[in-house]
Amino acid sequence: MAGDTQPSTAAPAADKADKVEPTPAEALSAPASEPAPAQAVEAVPEVDDLAAAGGDGDADADADADEEPAAEHVPMASRLSLISWGDGSAPSVPAIDDSSSDGVGGSGTGDGGSVGGGGDRDDADSLYDSERASSILKSTTTSLRSSMYDYVEENGRTYHRYKEGKYPLPNDIQEQARLDLQHAIFLLMAHGKSYLSPIDKPKRVLDVATGTGIWAIEFAIEFPESQVIGTDLSPIQPEFIPPNCTFEVDDAEDEWSFDQPFDYIHGRALISCFRNPATVINSVYANLVPGGILELQDGNFPLKFASPPPPNCALKRWVDLITEGAELSGRPWTNVKHYPRFMKEAGFENVVERKFYWPVSPWPKGSYYKTLGAYVQQDLLNGMEGLSLKLLGLLGWSLEDIRAFVADVRRDLLDTSIHAYIEVSMTWGNKPKTASATAESTTEATEATTAETTAETTAETTVETATTEAAPKETKTTETKTTETKTTETKTTEAAPKETKATETTTETAETATAGVPDAPETA
Repeated sequence: MAGDTQPSTAAPAADKADKVEPTPAEALSAPASEPAPAQAVEAVPEVDDLAAAGGDGDADADADADEEPAAEHVPMASRLSLISWGDGSAPSVPAIDDSSSDGVGGSGTGDGGSVGGGGDRDDADSLYDSERASSILKSTTTSLRSSMYDYVEENGRTYHRYKEGKYPLPNDIQEQARLDLQHAIFLLMAHGKSYLSPIDKPKRVLDVATGTGIWAIEFAIEFPESQVIGTDLSPIQPEFIPPNCTFEVDDAEDEWSFDQPFDYIHGRALISCFRNPATVINSVYANLVPGGILELQDGNFPLKFASPPPPNCALKRWVDLITEGAELSGRPWTNVKHYPRFMKEAGFENVVERKFYWPVSPWPKGSYYKTLGAYVQQDLLNGMEGLSLKLLGLLGWSLEDIRAFVADVRRDLLDTSIHAYIEVSMTWGNKPKTASATAESTTEATEATTAETTAETTAETTVETATTEAAPKETKTTETKTTETKTTETKTTEAAPKETKATETTTETAETATAGVPDAPETA
C-alpha cells in the first residue's frame, strides 16, 4: 500500500508531495494480511468511495480486527468511555484493548466511568496517568445559586434550569455518558488530537458549551501552565478537576463580561446551541488577544447518505423532521457549513476547514471506519430519544408517538445496508496580530465592509483623521458612544474589522504543525 506506485486519484498531502498516497478506496479496503499504514488509515474517503466501500457490516469484522485504531493515544478518561461501550454490552462495538494501562481494567464499569459521566468519584485518580494524578485536586468550581441545580424534569429526563428551554437536549446521567463517548469519538477520529489548530501553549483558554467538561479537563492536564475556563448552561461538571481548570454557568449568546481576553477559544458540538452562531463568533473575536485562535468542531446536519436509502427509511424521515423542528425552534441545525464565512466576516484570517466523515454504523470496509462507525452508532442509539423529544414535540408529536418512532429509527441505525454518514468539520482561524498588518491588505471590499459596520452604530460618531509618514493611507480613529453607556475606543483602518472591546494584550503564536492528522481532502 505505502509503496504502491500506481497513480492515485487523491491529492497527496502538501508536506508529503514526494510520496504517492493511497486512494480512499484503498484505505477503506486494506486487507487484514497487510495492515494499512498510518497515512492510509488517516485518509478521509470521498463520498463516492464511501458508497463503493459499503459492505455487509460485520462480514469482515473479524478479518480486519487487528487493524483497529489503537486507543493508546486517547486520554484515560476518554478511553474509559470507549472501554465501557466496547465491553460486550453494546452490540457490534469492538472492544478496546487497554490491558497495558496502569490501574485500569479492560472491561470498564458504570455508565461511562469518565469525568462528568456519573462514574465513581472515588476512582478519580485512575482517570489519569500517575504522572498527572498528583495534580488532580478537589476544587470548588464557581459558586452557583442552588436554583441552577433544580433541573427541569420532563418525560423522565432532566434539562437545564438556567435560561430554561434554550438548549433542546437533556443534561442527565444518560446524556452525560453520551457526551463523553462523543468526545472520545472525536479523539479517535483525529488520532488522539483534541485540537488541530496551531496553538502554542496558550495562557488563557475558554471552552464554550463545555458540557461535562471533559475536553477542558483533559486540555488543562495537557497544558498545566494554561488557565482553562469552561462555560455551559448546566452545572454538570465534576468536583475533581485540575487546579488550573474552572467552570462557570454562562450563556455565550449574552454579552461577554470576561475581565481578560483569551489566547485560544474552543467550541465543539455547538450545532443545536445558538440562534445565530455569527453573533457568538463576533463575541469570540472581541475576546481574543491579537493573534488568538478560535477552533470549532462540529457535525454538519442533515446527515447524508452515500447510497440511496430504502423506501420509507425511518432514519431519513427522522433527519427531515429534526431539521424542520430545529428551524421551528429558532435554532437551526444547518449552520455549520457557514462557520468559515462567519469567521471571515468577523475578521478572522487564515481560516482553515478540515472535513472528516463519521459512518453512522460499521457499514464501510476497513477497520478505521468500521470501528469509528460502531462507536458513532452507539452514540446515536443512546442519544436518539434525547435528540428527538423536544424537537418532535414542537411539531405536535405525542410522547407515545415519539418513542415508537425512535424505536424505528434505532432499527435503521442497526441496519448496515443503510449507508449514512455525518460530515464533521474542524474549522479554525486567528485574529490578526496587529492592525498595521491588516492595513497592508486593504481592498475596496474591506473598505465597503468598514463603512457598513460604522453606519450601524446607534450613537453620534466623531471622526478624527491623522496622517503618518509610514502609512500609505489615512488612519481613522473612531470614538463611539453606545446606547448602553459603555464607551469603546476603536482604532480602525479601512481593512480592519470592527471590534466591540479594546484589548492591549498581545501574544506570540507559533506556527506549529499538527502531527498525525491528514491534510484536508477534496470532498464531493
